[in-house]
Amino acid sequence: MAFTHTSVAERIAYGRPLDPALDDTIRVVERPGTALLGRIALSAIFVISGIAKLVDYEGTLGHMRGAGLPGPEVLLVMAAITEILGGLSVMTGFLSRIGAIALIVFLIPASLVFHAFWNFEGAERTMQMASFMKNVGIAGGLLLLVAYGPGRYSVDALLRKPMQP
Repeated sequence: MAFTHTSVAERIAYGRPLDPALDDTIRVVERPGTALLGRIALSAIFVISGIAKLVDYEGTLGHMRGAGLPGPEVLLVMAAITEILGGLSVMTGFLSRIGAIALIVFLIPASLVFHAFWNFEGAERTMQMASFMKNVGIAGGLLLLVAYGPGRYSVDALLRKPMQP
């Protein structure tokens, strides 16, 4: 099938026209495979980090106490559960918008407390700013998931299929 009306760059950027023989208008085309890979990549950091918090419970607890958080034992368990369940939600596409919102809410205080780059100088400031901006970027990806949904290859898409009579 030849595409004579659209350039390769346009097809990569926007997807194929609906019917290349009749329609040379460029439309944004769903890419469910890309959405699935994006969800997996986006969620991996949360699932791994949540498990790591539980595996190194005492070390994480010490880090949280060092930040001066009240009730660090409860917050540690809440953070680990939020990261694991939220990450799995995004990964599988099951209640993915709710999971993404929970992770965004988690990222806000985590970034402000643990990556407050404005309190540092020199190389440490640069490292903390990089971690803070990484969290901002992740939150942006999660906001896109909230806006556009998890895509066709998700549990949410399977559950929303109309039932056959």
